[in-house]
Amino acid sequence: MRIRQQVLLGSICVLASACSTPEVPKVRHEVLPKPPEAAKRQVELQLHGDVRVDDYYWLRERDNPEVIAYLESENEYTEAVMAPAADLQEKLYDEIVGRIKQDDDSVPYRKGDYLYYHRFEEGDEYPIYCRKRGSPEGEEETMLDANRLAEGHEFFTMWGFKVSPDATTVAYAVDSVGRRFNTLRFRDLETGEDLPDVIENVTYNGAWANDSRTYLYTKQDPVTLRWSRVYRHVLGTGPEEDALVFEEEDEEFSVSVSKTKSERYLVIGSRQTLATERRVIDADNPEAEPVLIEPRQVNHEYSIDHAGDQFIIRTNWNAPNFRLMTAPETAPSRESWTEVVPHREDVFLSGVELFRDYLVVEERKDGLLQLRVKPWDGGEEHTLEFGEPAYKAWTTDNHELDTTTLRYAYTSLTTPKSVYDYDMKRRQKTLLKEEVVLGSFDKADYTTERLWATARDGVRVPVSLVYRTDLFANDGSNPCLLYGYGSYGSSVDASFSSPRLSLLDRGFVYAIAHIRGGQELGRQWYENGKLLHKKNTFTDFIDAARFLVAERYTSPDRLVAMGGSAGGLLMGAITNMAPELFKGIVNHVGWVDVVTTMLDDDVPLTTAEYDEWGDPREKDYYDYMLSYSPYDNIEAKTYPNILMTTGLQDSQVQYWEPAKYVAKMRELKTDDNILLLRTNMEAGHGGATGRMKQHRETALDYAFMLSLVGIED
Repeated sequence: MRIRQQVLLGSICVLASACSTPEVPKVRHEVLPKPPEAAKRQVELQLHGDVRVDDYYWLRERDNPEVIAYLESENEYTEAVMAPAADLQEKLYDEIVGRIKQDDDSVPYRKGDYLYYHRFEEGDEYPIYCRKRGSPEGEEETMLDANRLAEGHEFFTMWGFKVSPDATTVAYAVDSVGRRFNTLRFRDLETGEDLPDVIENVTYNGAWANDSRTYLYTKQDPVTLRWSRVYRHVLGTGPEEDALVFEEEDEEFSVSVSKTKSERYLVIGSRQTLATERRVIDADNPEAEPVLIEPRQVNHEYSIDHAGDQFIIRTNWNAPNFRLMTAPETAPSRESWTEVVPHREDVFLSGVELFRDYLVVEERKDGLLQLRVKPWDGGEEHTLEFGEPAYKAWTTDNHELDTTTLRYAYTSLTTPKSVYDYDMKRRQKTLLKEEVVLGSFDKADYTTERLWATARDGVRVPVSLVYRTDLFANDGSNPCLLYGYGSYGSSVDASFSSPRLSLLDRGFVYAIAHIRGGQELGRQWYENGKLLHKKNTFTDFIDAARFLVAERYTSPDRLVAMGGSAGGLLMGAITNMAPELFKGIVNHVGWVDVVTTMLDDDVPLTTAEYDEWGDPREKDYYDYMLSYSPYDNIEAKTYPNILMTTGLQDSQVQYWEPAKYVAKMRELKTDDNILLLRTNMEAGHGGATGRMKQHRETALDYAFMLSLVGIED
């Protein structure tokens, strides 16, 4: 049975204040294909005197043909259920890609003698990386054409694009599977040919020494995927000769390598949730032993950069919201640190950009990003103004120290990504490019708001939203997509999405709940949304949803929630805690089997995340995790319509978590609502690759949501 709604040309009745919300027919299983049923094979998991029975534990067997057959049957079922909306999906896809400028290019940035940029040609799925010597009028040199590298691969990513200091060689890593095991290659930019040096099964992370022959890279554990080792490769030698520079033996830490902006030092960083440690190597002497800056200590996080003759250190030492320090090269340990930017209770210091005469501080106040320009000589500082209630601004592509020009990017829910050059001395900004949106898009047609929802414990939670002004009724009749994440201190800022216009132009309100577990309102916002406070993340989202309903932005029968990865945990938790509040849930690569995963040291990311979620080998954490783990709390009751997605090669959240979740949900739920599992058999955590191809998945999401609320073209 197809969900229909009568639509008049140029207007959608459901969105007019004079119209009532239409009755959306229920899609019943008896008129749909029979859903797949996964076999039940009981496994008992015991700890702390508690026994959990997992009937679908066997779905972890990636190489089991029965597992693959089950995933494929779920895909077939999803396709059959969504078949009535096939034309809508195609129309949505055409709309989305129709807004993309096919022959587009990025704003060039300067590094040394060259201007670097990437561009797309008509029909390209991947970028072509180019440069020009001296000026924009110079002759174009093609460094890498990712489209050619991707030929023959259904999945393709290229990471870690690094040009050598002498600008003659580029290092790049490719992954054609999705598990993030990369092949590292080196291309001679004078001949256009790859060198014989090929290093398999490494991360994309690396940095050049100043001799342009030595490259440091990281390698992951083959089972847990933890970045655990740093190696040194010299061009012209075999990878078996690569020297081990550093090994991180603590299973809770991962390791990375980078280079300071001054190009003077290579930085080896070890980090976990609550602690970091940095070592430096003179980039002119890459065989030297790494020098420790400050030993790791629980609850101390710091990062370093370098300019002039000093290290610049961002640290939370006696400063929960971080502060900025300097240290001389000759004595970089904490005893020699001098404060430059003090700690503030109401401002979170998120990053810095270094110049010879200026320091640019990236900070958050009231949940919004600010860029503050501070002269090193103690002169008057100032903050850039952006003039919208919700936005995102960040520094980008600032590769040179000796300049008074800051390159930054800006976007909002109504403003496409824009790139600016800002003269810090004259305080003048120049718009270099605003992302082109083809078609009839006019930002003046849309309204963005920044609201505050009150959570059940009295805390005010920011909510950013956008809607098309002429389709907004404010009587509860608008459908709404509410997005959230709320983990790892990762902040979700209000940014533009041209695909999202396909929802807004059909009357959707799009909202972001900036819930605890992120870092929008400072370090405490994060601390109050993790470990034994994790449920604040879920209740904040639910309370934000209820706020939108109470303020008549939408209603429960028109409200859809979306989140992915750790945001998929959020989706699973709210599905159990407040199923009556949502018409639908879109859960991407959701981490939903919390307890089992956190008890399995062989699952990627587990050991590094005890300080984020807790260690369930301790009973207090076990009990608390068990109380919210989505998979463990599915029960016989009515649930919303659900679209669950995953990737067979996902290295971050294993495919079996969404698969088990759907199998158990299908067994226990008492409703006739739609439950779908879509597995990309060729992809990993990020889904499909390719500039156009990825939007096939977007079109499926949107068609699912539009059908639920009765909007069909």
